[in-house]
Amino acid sequence: MAIIAPSLLSANFLKLAEDCKMLDESQADWFHLDIMDGTFVPNISFGPMMVEFIRETTSKFCDVHLMITAPEKYAEVFKNAGANSLTVHIEACTHLHRNIQQIKNLGMKAGVAINPHTPVDSLKDIIADIDLVCVMSVNPGFGGQSFIEHTYKKIKQLSQLIKENNSSAKIEVDGGVTLKNAKAIIDAGADVLVAGNTVFSSADPIATIAELKAI
Repeated sequence: MAIIAPSLLSANFLKLAEDCKMLDESQADWFHLDIMDGTFVPNISFGPMMVEFIRETTSKFCDVHLMITAPEKYAEVFKNAGANSLTVHIEACTHLHRNIQQIKNLGMKAGVAINPHTPVDSLKDIIADIDLVCVMSVNPGFGGQSFIEHTYKKIKQLSQLIKENNSSAKIEVDGGVTLKNAKAIIDAGADVLVAGNTVFSSADPIATIAELKAI
């Protein structure tokens, strides 16, 4: 059964407390929190203060995705804000192994995200050291984009790489996840589904989360 991690990026920020309460009462497993700096991606979302506020609304796992440059400058800040895991982009890290060590030394789970153009093989020297791979199935920066079909192939390649290296890393898929494609994504090997627009644009988000969870 897949882990369902709704992305708060698609929430109504004027009703954020209500949306957090809804997620906390739903079958969602994780809260997925997208941090964007306007440099690494062409958008700005929110920072550690918002993570701290969201943390106060739930005891569920807070999965923080850093779409920022120089993530090492902010790892401890997000730990203190309440992050359970921190995912950094391979494209933003000159010294990736050092970044992963830093996150783990702070007591968090450590993840690596790869953009649609980044090959799975780029993870081969780090895959045994991480807890999560976030496969971007859209170009990062904005919610509501369509799923890139090539992602299925990448998920299968990644699943094989994890097996070959005896890694325990989970495969997370982020972007364009819907009720229509969720089963195919899981069948390809995904463990975690990040769903933003699908959940928060639904007339009944709790029921939509339950449908995703039942797949």
